[in-house]
Amino acid sequence: MNFCPKCKSLMVCTDGHFRCKKCGHTEEPSEEIKFCTKLVNKDIVIIDEPDQIRTLPTVSAKCPECGNDIAEWWLRQLRSADESETRFYRCIACKYTWREYD
Repeated sequence: MNFCPKCKSLMVCTDGHFRCKKCGHTEEPSEEIKFCTKLVNKDIVIIDEPDQIRTLPTVSAKCPECGNDIAEWWLRQLRSADESETRFYRCIACKYTWREYD
């Protein structure tokens, strides 16, 4: 990153030159700076069964439907901002969802 020697703002690269957005000062890039236009191809992973992948945290909570002791949980602000959030649980075995209030 280059910073403007006049106003100390971050300089951006435009048409091979560094230009300060704040004061307009321009500079040539030094020999140390290399411009890279090479794109890197990355592998895309396709998930056939998205229900099998858990992204939510889990907690020990008894499911009221099947009695399983592990559930995923998340919080949502459903009421006004001065009231507490609502905690939702989803059983990892039967996918039953329930809520708790504070």
